[in-house]
Amino acid sequence: MKPELFVDLAGLRLKNPVVTASGTFGFGIEYARVVDLAALGAVVLKTVTLKPRQGNPPPRLAETPAGMLNSIGLENPGVEAVAQDILPELKRRGVKVIASVAGETIGEYATVAERLAAAGADALELNLSCPNVGRGGLHFGSDPETAAAVTRAVRQVAGNLPVFVKLGVMGADVVKVATAVAAAGASGVSLINTLPGLAVDWRRCRPILGNITGGLSGPAIKPVALWAVWRVYAATRLPIIGMGGIMSAADALEFIVCGATAVAAGTGNFVNPRLTVELVEGLNRLLAAEGVVDVKELIGAAHRRSG
Repeated sequence: MKPELFVDLAGLRLKNPVVTASGTFGFGIEYARVVDLAALGAVVLKTVTLKPRQGNPPPRLAETPAGMLNSIGLENPGVEAVAQDILPELKRRGVKVIASVAGETIGEYATVAERLAAAGADALELNLSCPNVGRGGLHFGSDPETAAAVTRAVRQVAGNLPVFVKLGVMGADVVKVATAVAAAGASGVSLINTLPGLAVDWRRCRPILGNITGGLSGPAIKPVALWAVWRVYAATRLPIIGMGGIMSAADALEFIVCGATAVAAGTGNFVNPRLTVELVEGLNRLLAAEGVVDVKELIGAAHRRSG
């Protein structure tokens, strides 16, 4: 019998727990020729800011032995272009959309979130932890009080939409930040963002990235991401979107048993553009092989087995 993959993510009903990690899947439409978007749990958009951003200077990507460094710098066309052109197109394709939001001030976060909510987003994800932008980014997510202030401002304009806060592990303890944003109205958290890193060309004696530093993602950070999901779930029982180095259905299930309700594929999309749909297929195979009737049985199961 085919296992049940439906999950309820803080009121957002997903046909399966597989979503895309922001910034690794464009705005979704770019992948529509190779991925049936409607087959995914949801598409998380590339992060949107109030005004268009050109991003950081190139080169913006560097490959590492176990992952990737990026310094895109939140390049995007601005909230109005996304609200008018991109969101309606995704809605026509029948896909759930989680809009990723960033700003340079708390007010900008609220303004962008309100516009995307009005344009039809199904949920919001606040990017409070991007390590490769000069303003915003880590500043907002590394302090519980500041993260809570951003969350509170967005909660006031988001209506009934679920609001997730994307956190990293830099700065204050991730459990303290997650607890603070939950108290401020967050529906759940996304864990984790990239980690700060650097790649260098020793022959030229200079960093490879145009921005000098970037965000490390991919299999190298998976143990750190699992650690964060484990700790936040144990302390808060918040709904969690887990991500960090997911390259297979088995990786996805590791996040789920640690406490993630949904999982996001990121760097793996660059290796295999069809990874997300293959994760859904893989979950069906693995769960059926293990006799698991419903994926929800496994959410946080490792905590229960660990006493």
